[in-house]
Amino acid sequence: MPETALKAGPQEADPQRWKVLVFISIAQLMVVLDATIVNIALPSAQHALDISDANRQWVVTAYALAFGGLLLFGGRVADLWGRKRAFTIGLVGFALASALGGAAGNAGMLFAARGLQGVFGALLAPAALSLLAVSFNDAKERAKAFGIFGAIAGGGGAVGLILGGVLTEYLNWRWTFFVNIPFAVIAAAGAILVIHEPAGSRNDSKLDIPGVLLATVGLVSLVYAFTRADTDGWTAGVTVGLFIVSAVLLVAFVYVESRVKAPLLPLRVVTERNRGGTYLSMGLAIICMFGLFLFLTYYMQIVKGYSPVKTGLAFLPMIAGMIIGSTQIGTRLMVRVPGRLLMGPGFLAASVGMLMLTQIDLDTSYAALLLPAFLILGLGMGTAFMPAMSLSTFGVQPRDSGVASAMVNTSQQVGGAIGTALLNTIASSATSSYLSSHRPPQGTPAALQYLDLQSRVHGYSTAIWWAFGILVLASLVAFVSVNAGPQDGSQPAGSGDGADDLSIPVMAH
Repeated sequence: MPETALKAGPQEADPQRWKVLVFISIAQLMVVLDATIVNIALPSAQHALDISDANRQWVVTAYALAFGGLLLFGGRVADLWGRKRAFTIGLVGFALASALGGAAGNAGMLFAARGLQGVFGALLAPAALSLLAVSFNDAKERAKAFGIFGAIAGGGGAVGLILGGVLTEYLNWRWTFFVNIPFAVIAAAGAILVIHEPAGSRNDSKLDIPGVLLATVGLVSLVYAFTRADTDGWTAGVTVGLFIVSAVLLVAFVYVESRVKAPLLPLRVVTERNRGGTYLSMGLAIICMFGLFLFLTYYMQIVKGYSPVKTGLAFLPMIAGMIIGSTQIGTRLMVRVPGRLLMGPGFLAASVGMLMLTQIDLDTSYAALLLPAFLILGLGMGTAFMPAMSLSTFGVQPRDSGVASAMVNTSQQVGGAIGTALLNTIASSATSSYLSSHRPPQGTPAALQYLDLQSRVHGYSTAIWWAFGILVLASLVAFVSVNAGPQDGSQPAGSGDGADDLSIPVMAH
């Protein structure tokens, strides 16, 4: 790419852009896979390393805390250092952390490895999305690229369930870590060879240290608060205290960012209605998806008796729906219709699939209920995620694209933590209530086991009803807040960033 691309007018197309997409997609798939692949292997790892029930949550929590807490910092570092450098360092670090996790000989080593994965993931993820944003300047090509990226981001979690089941069942749990290494090596080699950043897109400001500390500790407190709510309850002193600390720190963060000359998160990135609405609606949708994967994994394995591999394969129609919705529906329509007319109906269609899943029972037929529900849910999510991924960096200044991309990942990570804790708490409460109100004075072991399964299904169904409502809210937010026109290279309506913000080359013909 010519070094004067940004200075001499519209950016010329990078001849390597499709190769760039391949390697960015490999890296994105690795990060998304890791969010779910370890969950399938957790029982085996717990047994092998003699991890207590009280401590097993740290396999998930250590990753979530580091990843969610450091994403904004990682996004700004990518803007300052250069996205290619941040992307490559993130990949190498993630591979080393994965090797450490696979070789873990005790619980402490495994927890440390998961924390390091989160640290390097927080550097890698925003760099990947911002590289994609600055690599495609033709509107139709951009739509296609974000369609592929959105399909991977939406369906990768389900792929992780399948791969985790296969590796755990036929090899052992350590391979759920080792499998990341070839992904990282291929993506890093490709990045070094083919990725070239546009000149002039780097941010030369100093790092906002107070903003880094306030955002990191505030987000860590928020993620950890939802984790503790899942285990200790919403009214526990530690849970309430963490929520208060998080609120105070994040309010202070917003105040500081509005005052400093070179903020970690320029408020213009999130106050522009299209991007702000996109972050919020995506976060709400992710709440539903993370909770759904958790409940349906337990439902299919415990209630229906599926093996880990069969459980993973059962999610395949959802992945297929996401790919079709993202690459065939969203990509084709994004340059023709406003984003809200894809995101709003997409989330609403997904809510229909979620509504169908509220009807699960002990003898539910996969073909009659789960299969069509998965297809509708996947189609809706894929259609919505693709324009959402693109709108998340639409109209942003090139020097802020890293932190704008970090906000996408932050909304997903915080949404995932909220979804797991909130919906799991709702399901547990509904299960306990059903069990206590239906328990007979006396009963045979078979009858009690049947009641236990009925109680579980009631709990899952109750939580899925909540997920349905949250998806409807996500659709409403998209309809109301997103007002950008078709993403055909035209100026976004209602931007509050100023003229310079609207001239990002990736949106120009």
